[in-house]
Amino acid sequence: MKITMVKKIMADGSLCKKCSEVQERLESSGHIDRIDQVLIAKEGEAGSEGALLADFYQVDKAPFFVVEEEGKEPRVYTIYFKLVKEVLDRQAA
Repeated sequence: MKITMVKKIMADGSLCKKCSEVQERLESSGHIDRIDQVLIAKEGEAGSEGALLADFYQVDKAPFFVVEEEGKEPRVYTIYFKLVKEVLDRQAA
């Protein structure tokens, strides 16, 4: 299983508020170790890796997560708690 997190960096260089909150939750819960890749969507830069992935999956919220499992279609999560419930907690069990 591969989990990619996409965070948004604002034009002033700061992390978006929700991205910062989710990052803190991932770290305090220990789930941060299960995130395999972090991509950045830079505000105003449509060619940034995170922005390209957001465009590919037609996601307009940050942060979001893409969960890839062999033999399955990638799943996109825009709600952190849903990711925890359906993926991270089950993976830990």
